[in-house]
Amino acid sequence: MNRSDLQNVAKRVVWFKTPDAALRDVQLFLAHVMTYGTLNDITTTLHYFSEADFEAVLNDPPPGVFDRRSWTYWNVRYHREPVPTLPVRNLPL
Repeated sequence: MNRSDLQNVAKRVVWFKTPDAALRDVQLFLAHVMTYGTLNDITTTLHYFSEADFEAVLNDPPPGVFDRRSWTYWNVRYHREPVPTLPVRNLPL
């Protein structure tokens, strides 16, 4: 496995940034993998980042990235029950 595999994942799941820019923002990148990634994307990413890195995203998640299903799955996977409230993005009116 080489870094181009990880860049391909970044290009797919963080479509609005270049792969290099996406990979520089680890928290945002991992949150997008956790929400939009396929099993193959997750497996590839786990070759470069640890389970602890993935779990750390749940401690300070970027608002507006996780959907309810992904948020619940990852919290249960890391034995964080009851599952905390899904983070939301507050937009000024």
